[in-house]
Amino acid sequence: QVQLVESGGGLVQTGGSLRLSCTTSGRTLSGYAIGWFRQAPGEAREFVGGISASGRTTDYTTSVKGRFTISRDNAKNTVYLQMNSLKPEDTAVYYCAAAPTWSGNTLPTRMYNYWGQGTQVTVSS
Repeated sequence: QVQLVESGGGLVQTGGSLRLSCTTSGRTLSGYAIGWFRQAPGEAREFVGGISASGRTTDYTTSVKGRFTISRDNAKNTVYLQMNSLKPEDTAVYYCAAAPTWSGNTLPTRMYNYWGQGTQVTVSS
């Protein structure tokens, strides 16, 4: 069982930065691709970006390219989502999820077997 825990959310002004972390208290994350998703109130859950198990490949949704960066430190069993130049439309609950395979943003959501509880990110204008 993989129990994911996100942290690092909070309130930030437009143009600010936050770094989210995703870690696990159970099995190692090193064999899993990790995806970051977000869901704003009244909106569908959206794929933000993800990283392969090796860390060599990342993919992002268009709206965050050039602003968000995903990285992982398998030695620390942690995946990071660095968010820069934040905008009010980035406000959402952010979730990390683990999948046993990786195909970038084309990986079906159903392939993500394990999900965290989410962390709130609020960007004020």
